[in-house]
Amino acid sequence: MTAYLVRRLIQAIAVVFGVTIIVFLILHALPGGPARGLLGPEASTFQVHQFIVQNGYDKPLWIQYGRFLDQLVHGNLGYSYQYNQTVAALLSEDLPKSAVLVGLSYLVALIVAIPLGILQALRRNSVVDYVTTGASFIAYSMPSFWLGILLILGFAVTWRLLPPEGPQGATVAAVLHDPSALVLPVVTLALVTIAAFSRFMRSSAIETLLQDYIRTARAMGVPERTILFRHLLRNSLIPIITLIGLSLPATISGAVITESVFNYPGMGLLFWTSATSHDFPVLLGSTVVFAAATVAGSLVADVLYAVADPRVRYS
Repeated sequence: MTAYLVRRLIQAIAVVFGVTIIVFLILHALPGGPARGLLGPEASTFQVHQFIVQNGYDKPLWIQYGRFLDQLVHGNLGYSYQYNQTVAALLSEDLPKSAVLVGLSYLVALIVAIPLGILQALRRNSVVDYVTTGASFIAYSMPSFWLGILLILGFAVTWRLLPPEGPQGATVAAVLHDPSALVLPVVTLALVTIAAFSRFMRSSAIETLLQDYIRTARAMGVPERTILFRHLLRNSLIPIITLIGLSLPATISGAVITESVFNYPGMGLLFWTSATSHDFPVLLGSTVVFAAATVAGSLVADVLYAVADPRVRYS
């Protein structure tokens, strides 16, 4: 297990290293070069030349990349001229709020999708199975922005039960202080995740129900409740654990859209506003953080896979 984790950690570092190379190349592929791209088209020729010299863009590419990598290691993700702040400061303020939104959506999705998938497996080919399957397909195929707008129209405009925008605040505590405003953004992200997780849970539970140890336990008179929680649930969760790590990039991209729809002050909204204002340092710094989070999620999923299934032993 230790040797496997070491190999996976090395692979994760290699992937993040590859992402830094791509980000570095994108930085130098900006229209007019990195200086013109970062300062904007209104900057004078003297300002562009001064920026190039001060930031070492007149050096060879391998020297520039070494400096770029050294800055990343020390937490320097660049400087936002739009917000007049370092990118690291902006992300440290907005990333925890996005983590709250994504974490709550995953929690709600798991609480709903796991029992729903097992119910579908136990009631396979029944009316309950057909109805929940149809609802899952509808939710899974619906774009996040359209789903968010429908929820706003229904619960905020028509029935006036919930606020139309997410909680506003500079800290996580301020966001959590207004839980009613969190409902619609969390539900928007969770519904699509529930649809995907419940389908995988249903397929996994159906496959588990056909295993010999389930039939043996029933033949021995083991109560259905014991079979459900001790044998069926744990073994059916294994694909979900893998899916959590693999679905993290899609959830993060969905958070960008959801935060922009609900004006939620997180990393997704920061990324969106930076894209519309051509704030390239924020976009590139966010890309590196997204990549690191995705790799970390995949690594954690591999570890949890072995914890959930004692039969799995990495060699």
